[in-house]
Amino acid sequence: MANGVDTLGKIPELKKRILYTIALLGVYRIGVFIAIPGVDRSIMQNFMQDQGQGFLGLFNMFSGGAIEQLSIFALGIMPYISASIIFQLLGVVIPHIEALQKEGETGRQKINQYTRYATVAISLVQGLGVSVYLRSMNAAQGTTGIVVFDNAMLFTFVTVVSLTGGAMFLMWMGEQITEHGIGNGISLLIFAGIVAGLPSAIYQTFEQSVLGGGEMKATTVIILLAIVYAVCATIVFFERAHRRIPVHYAKKVVGRKVYGGRTSTLPLKVNMAGVIPPIFASSILMFPGILTTFFPGNEIAIKVQNALIPGANLYNVIYVAMIIFFCYFYTAVTFKSVDVAENIKRVGGFIPGVRPGKKTVEYIDRVLGRITFGGAVYVSAVCVLPTYMQAEFNVPFYFGGTALLIVVGVALDTAQQIEAQLINRSYDGLVGGRVKTRGRRGQ
Repeated sequence: MANGVDTLGKIPELKKRILYTIALLGVYRIGVFIAIPGVDRSIMQNFMQDQGQGFLGLFNMFSGGAIEQLSIFALGIMPYISASIIFQLLGVVIPHIEALQKEGETGRQKINQYTRYATVAISLVQGLGVSVYLRSMNAAQGTTGIVVFDNAMLFTFVTVVSLTGGAMFLMWMGEQITEHGIGNGISLLIFAGIVAGLPSAIYQTFEQSVLGGGEMKATTVIILLAIVYAVCATIVFFERAHRRIPVHYAKKVVGRKVYGGRTSTLPLKVNMAGVIPPIFASSILMFPGILTTFFPGNEIAIKVQNALIPGANLYNVIYVAMIIFFCYFYTAVTFKSVDVAENIKRVGGFIPGVRPGKKTVEYIDRVLGRITFGGAVYVSAVCVLPTYMQAEFNVPFYFGGTALLIVVGVALDTAQQIEAQLINRSYDGLVGGRVKTRGRRGQ
């Protein structure tokens, strides 16, 4: 990849895709600073500085600071992710959805259409929750005036329409990046939101350190940097890790020529689900916090909100359980061992010591189950352990392994896609060169 960086600008198609992706991410970052009509975001910024370490801090991180800015993008891409989770789960229990998933491109387009409709519905509900929450803050001590509109119905309507429109626009941008840009558009939007908060986080750490005249010791800053480096190195190691199953191909004699007889491997990633499990788990755990905004002052709602604060013991237990579940679930959805075994058998291949067919499927499932458990434990540890470090060292900003996992994972995935584009370009040039050479020989 390092050797191919110089050639990025020399490939028109790849250059166009990268510039297209950067342009849409730039539009996203500009939109974060467009506020919802009828609000005073300076009051919300002060509120976030005082109480932004819990649920709102996590939501604000995933939305790229849009919550703090009371932006039209405040809901972020989470409604679309929630809708995607719903339809992937429905594919297990509803035969019609399962049949659509097996129909290829046509079925995928139909499911995407249903997902968009569900995104609108979820955005309407969450937008209504945000409007109720903001109006409840208006009556709280020290936050009077956050809502400028006197007409509650008008404010609710404007807020719901603005937030729903912003969520749908982000969904469209994510799909456009995936189709015409480079990398997964939805993941890149979350990536951009997290990375956008890094400069202010670094500045706050510097301000709280001894160098900035704060109370944080220099040794604490060094330990914090070492933890970040260790977590990033761990993520890179596990994201690159594979379990390679040997596959032998039988020899075939056709005339005087011998075909086959070679050996290859079937690579299985340790973390085949990538960054999807923590994103899914985080988005689901955000939903109860949004629902509690409909019941301001209610004792049960307050207890639920306090119990699901990021970093709390109950939150971490549920979070880890959901990560493990989604690691297995997403792997089962995306990797079909039956199809893999059938393809191996069709080309005359076999796994040494394992019979083709059903036994091969069982063997692959057994190996995949073991390495997926290791991958799920790794993802859970990376997402949860830095939270305790944050509390131990009293970090002045939201620092979590989930953010690091998403940033490093998305960066690796995007780099691999760029590398694949470079390799394809190299093969195209090689094939083209051979064709021209044959043409000259024929002359």
